[in-house]
Amino acid sequence: MRATLLLLACCFAAQAQDLRKSGTEYMSESTRAMQRDDLQNPAMLWVAGGETLWNSKAGKSGKSCASCHGDAKQGMRGVAARYPAFDKGAGRVLNLGQRINQCRTGAQQAPAFRHESEELLGMEAYIALQSRGMPLAPPADAQTRASAARGEKLFSTRIGQLNLSCAQCHSDNAGKSLAGAPIPQGHAAAYPIYRLEWQGMGSLQRRLRNCMSGVRAEAPPLGAQDLVDLESWLALRAQGMPVESPGVRP
Repeated sequence: MRATLLLLACCFAAQAQDLRKSGTEYMSESTRAMQRDDLQNPAMLWVAGGETLWNSKAGKSGKSCASCHGDAKQGMRGVAARYPAFDKGAGRVLNLGQRINQCRTGAQQAPAFRHESEELLGMEAYIALQSRGMPLAPPADAQTRASAARGEKLFSTRIGQLNLSCAQCHSDNAGKSLAGAPIPQGHAAAYPIYRLEWQGMGSLQRRLRNCMSGVRAEAPPLGAQDLVDLESWLALRAQGMPVESPGVRP
């Protein structure tokens, strides 16, 4: 009996997963085509910049990323799919951009890249590209899962003058329209993204802060732990979905 119930539970869980939709499914065909074709995808300009930085020596150490990690196509395969993750050296959960800057200031002994800078977004996009098509696989250690649990609570908490939560839009009303635009499920599998509205690249934290401003809430500063916790929850929520980075969005 227990085995039967477990099998049914697994089946229901699989069916629930099958209902998840990538943000690409809410886009026009022309925007989907732009993301699919690397020759049309404007985010590939940032990827090219990231590749140059990967192979460039920097800082007092005179080392490049490649000096330690080798060819990114091999050494970084699957890395972006595992972030955010707990880092023992930092003593906290870091997202991919923060981990890049940890290497930057530590191993290279160079100044950290600014949040949302062309350099940091380029590095993130280049590293994330190496995991494209791989399933998101957030770590199961206690610290990362605790971060995701905090993020889940934030995701479900009403905020701002409009008194709305992330879940009310992206879980409860996904597929409906808001101001004439479809509401996606909000799976963060394509970041960093080139957004047509921005005419440039942006991180997941930038998008989260945009949403917070949209409901007239005070957004935490870039790099804040609340934003990292939200990223941890979104990674767990999208677990198993393929990495699409670098994505294109309207």
